[in-house]
Amino acid sequence: MSVRAVRGAAGVAAFLLVAELVVRFWLAEGVVFPPPSLVLVEAALLLADPGFLAGVAATLLNWALGLLAAVAVAVPVGVALGALPAAERATRPLLEFMRPIPSVAIIPLAILLIPADVAMKASVIVYAAVWPVLINTLYGMREVDPLAKDSLRSFGFGPLAVLWRVSLPSAAPFVATGVRIAAGVALILAVSAELLAGGSSGIGVFVIQAGSGNRTDLMLAATLWAGAAGLVANTLLVAAERRLFRWHEARRGVAE
Repeated sequence: MSVRAVRGAAGVAAFLLVAELVVRFWLAEGVVFPPPSLVLVEAALLLADPGFLAGVAATLLNWALGLLAAVAVAVPVGVALGALPAAERATRPLLEFMRPIPSVAIIPLAILLIPADVAMKASVIVYAAVWPVLINTLYGMREVDPLAKDSLRSFGFGPLAVLWRVSLPSAAPFVATGVRIAAGVALILAVSAELLAGGSSGIGVFVIQAGSGNRTDLMLAATLWAGAAGLVANTLLVAAERRLFRWHEARRGVAE
């Protein structure tokens, strides 16, 4: 186990210990809040709950569908805008207007316009996740070495060949970073859509049901697993980035 992992585990353990002491001995009288030990026990028990596991599967399905759709839309658009500066300048005002709109704010509108539950939640996730991928793709296209492109053109290669051989490989690490950021955003929106729109299953639906029964321990336990899913997704994507783009890490280290 690496030193970073040990330090991270020690930090989490220290936080849980302090939270346990605060809840049990210093929390104001009348404030009902479950101690971390109880939340952890309930979180472990949820792994044997078929209903909760089905909800996790439903949330992850919506998350995956929305994230894949966002990547499929944002990467080609980002590459096209990055390769065509005139088009990027023409669309920049629209992008800057739409990007700051809170994704959660469009959930009520999506509920009205899209009757299908999965399609509605996936569309909200797409809207939220498309921006990190699009902006990072644009940034990656801007960072392509112009000398490399000119060198390829000097050998008679056309625009498409330059795009395929130079621009896309150079922008790929930035696209991967955008996907990793979008994965976290997509998970947030997947749970938020369930909290606001409800449905038959999902982590957000489970939280609503637990809240209706005043089971704050179950609410926090379910939220803990949502955070764990995000942590696992981020860890896997970081590992994939480092494995696929070692050359980019090495070049950045030399530059720094």
